Amino acid sequence: MSASRRSGTTDELGPDEPGDPGESGGSDLLAALLDGMDAALCAFDADGVVTHWNREAERILGWTAAEAVGRHGFAGWAVRSADAEEVQSRLMSAMHAPGRQVHEFALVTKDGGRVLVRTQSAAVRGPDGKPAGLYCAFSEVHAQIDLERSIALSEALFEDAAWGVVLIDADLRPAVVNAHAARALGVGRMSALGRPLGELLAQGVEELEAALTHVLAEGAPPAPAEMWLSLRTSQGEKRRCWRSGFVRLASPLAEEPVPLGVGWLFQDVTEAKQAEQEAALLRFRTNQLHRAARAAAECEDPAEVATVHLDFALAGFADHALIDRLARPPRAPAHPDGEESAVRLVRFAATPAGGPGPSQLAGAAGLPVRYEAGHPAVQCVERAGPVRADAGAIPPELAREWALARQWPGDAVHALCAVLRSRGRTLGVVTFLRGPGRSRFERSDTAYAEDVAVRIAAALDLAEAVRGGKGGA
Repeated sequence: MSASRRSGTTDELGPDEPGDPGESGGSDLLAALLDGMDAALCAFDADGVVTHWNREAERILGWTAAEAVGRHGFAGWAVRSADAEEVQSRLMSAMHAPGRQVHEFALVTKDGGRVLVRTQSAAVRGPDGKPAGLYCAFSEVHAQIDLERSIALSEALFEDAAWGVVLIDADLRPAVVNAHAARALGVGRMSALGRPLGELLAQGVEELEAALTHVLAEGAPPAPAEMWLSLRTSQGEKRRCWRSGFVRLASPLAEEPVPLGVGWLFQDVTEAKQAEQEAALLRFRTNQLHRAARAAAECEDPAEVATVHLDFALAGFADHALIDRLARPPRAPAHPDGEESAVRLVRFAATPAGGPGPSQLAGAAGLPVRYEAGHPAVQCVERAGPVRADAGAIPPELAREWALARQWPGDAVHALCAVLRSRGRTLGVVTFLRGPGRSRFERSDTAYAEDVAVRIAAALDLAEAVRGGKGGA
């Protein structure tokens, strides 16, 4: 029994005469609505007599509708005697107050326990507009606080969170975007809604959509994932690393979990990841220099020392490498058309162009390499400083022509030249080359190339000194 028709309050809904199927159906509908509510509900008539009591009220306090309906207030059964008068007056005051009244009471359960509840009470008015009673909806305070905390958490995430929060619907389109996420994506909070992710991201969309699809099907992953994504900005594409967490959203009202979408939470960790990668790269290169020094210490020939340093430097750094030694100035003047450079460089060693392998000594004949004026290696010698060169965004055929015109292997598209200096003299230049599968040389690469060049230059200087001591030229 969820509701009673013992008083006139129920009669205000309409007479319930036996044999009237329409009115009987209305009462059944009212009882079903009351029993289906998530909140506990009771009602009082104008004299304070309980007229309605639903199943949630029975669940919380243990009193059945048959035991509750017809009692005068809560005194003597649902509240302590010491609190009965105060509770009754505060409840009944809602009949003469505008709107809803919110109170907290300690009610007594059927087994003698106490439950702190939060009530919302409002007047029920009759056809003449005068108060005919009141209804009181109540729930356990801790449940209400949990609900309020959930709502407060949601609002805080979407307003004040220091990380991005995006709700993705089942069609993989943003449904809600918080302020931080909108700034990270470079769009407005409303303009991002309903748009395909491909319109918001330039690269990494496939990886992100695959993760969202997996979460919809399998649930949240056990740990955050780090994703590199590219954003479209006015300055071009901007690559960022976002540490992302995913949670599947399901409706709490459905009998079986129905996915509503995915909650995507992310934080920008680009700077930290770049610092981590740079630290790892520095450790590797330092280790390579150390290993090269130990291997070079076992070489008897200083020329071999130079190639040992070149081979160790090549690992993970470049695809090809060349060492050109500075030759003596020519006895005859340069060609009158000025196409060849006045700087004469002789190939000393080079890595195999056709495949991997150790560097090989070359240039026994002493013939200069035909470098044109303005060649990066020539500029490096003239400036006594590093020079970088790139083929740029051109078709592969033109890139091959660009490399061959500079006397480099045909697959080279990025070059870095570092001068070889020892005892205040320029001895030559070392050139590192990368293919199209690698990125261009950066400033940190230049510093590493110069470290390697110092060691190669010392080996070349020692080789010249050894030949001179043996009567060589």
